[in-house]
Amino acid sequence: MSRVVLLLVCILGLCERVSAQDWPAFRGADGRGVADHPALKLNWGADENISWRQEIPGRGWSSPIVIAGRVILTTVTRDEGEPEAAKPGLYFGGNRLKPPTVVHHWNVMCLELETGDVVWQKTLHEGVPLTPRHIKNSYASETPVTDGKHVYVLFGDVGCYCLTLDGRLVWEKKLPPCRTRFGWGTAASPVLHEDRLYLISDNDEASYLLAVDKLTGDEVWRVDRDEKSNWATPYIWKNKLRTEIITPGTRKVRSYDLDGKLLYEFGGCSSITIALPYEAHGLLFVSSGYVGDTKKPLFALKPGASGDISLADDETSNEHIVWCQKRAAPYNPSTIVYGDLLYVLYDFGITAVFDAKTGEPAQKKSRIEDGKSFTASPWAANEHLFFLNEFGTTFVYKTGADFQLVHKNQLPDTEFYMATPAIAAERLLIRSDKALYCIK
Repeated sequence: MSRVVLLLVCILGLCERVSAQDWPAFRGADGRGVADHPALKLNWGADENISWRQEIPGRGWSSPIVIAGRVILTTVTRDEGEPEAAKPGLYFGGNRLKPPTVVHHWNVMCLELETGDVVWQKTLHEGVPLTPRHIKNSYASETPVTDGKHVYVLFGDVGCYCLTLDGRLVWEKKLPPCRTRFGWGTAASPVLHEDRLYLISDNDEASYLLAVDKLTGDEVWRVDRDEKSNWATPYIWKNKLRTEIITPGTRKVRSYDLDGKLLYEFGGCSSITIALPYEAHGLLFVSSGYVGDTKKPLFALKPGASGDISLADDETSNEHIVWCQKRAAPYNPSTIVYGDLLYVLYDFGITAVFDAKTGEPAQKKSRIEDGKSFTASPWAANEHLFFLNEFGTTFVYKTGADFQLVHKNQLPDTEFYMATPAIAAERLLIRSDKALYCIK
């Protein structure tokens, strides 16, 4: 490679980097949901510390992302009527085995971070849905991801799309509709690493992990998976030994190398896995906690495993699994590590705290007073933890083993809150079923 070409490659690489002020993916650049900024507000309300509120048409549970002073999010609108109303909490009866019969529009929107004004919006697909959705899910539940130059949007059983930051479509890749457990729909978000985009589809027909060229959308490789429906986003674990693609599942948590070769796997998970894995203190944290199962494991792993590293029934650790709490994992929310402690938020409003390095309980499980129906993953900033429930209440706790409640912030309870928020420098973005709020 000539020096001129090498210089151009380096310059292009620098242009594509995101800054510390951005929030480029679900739960941020590293998937941890942590963003310390001294100006972030600890308290807010419908008429307090709200910089702006922007109505969002249609329905979507994707998180917003932030890049270069712009907010990107997805939503799906329909020609007639409103989506069937969902109620908070976990419940039976929300399955819908037949899709709607009216035309829908799959959209991506770009807002100005400073004002909330709509900069552009683009319809990427339209037609009658080919698959149903649980009434608490949406047709826009996958969070986009950006490398600072392009935005990658995934609608799980419609297609994947690459756009420039000004909304120009670069490429699209159609994806086949697939049958999911009880017609619940899709939710796993795309992930980026270097020049590839990774997509997972764990469904009840033909599950797979797919790598595509991020510049062209061309398929690089595809691996079939022995899995049924799951909703966990993959995680790219760049550790001291190698870079791995971590894919939580029902039968196995599997790790692949960047060419799709299986590195290792381990079982013992619940029948449904949703939470995002992440790294902290050099360890990989993976959780699987369907509420209807007795198996709800929370794992911490060190790098370097190979083959099947599953724990025996009477084991809580082995050569590569540093510790496992077999009944500690939440269902919908991901866990979070802040400092030396790992915090767990359960859907029904119960919390637990563990030593992140050893797995030892740091506090007994406790119930959040007046807290119920948590779907969004928690976030942390400035020695505080934030738990948002479906009614728009955010419970703010001081971090540490004492774990004291310091604020209880309320947004309008006439709206419905399931999306995990985003943080951009001193701004917090919270999405409801009707609007996006900017807290500053």
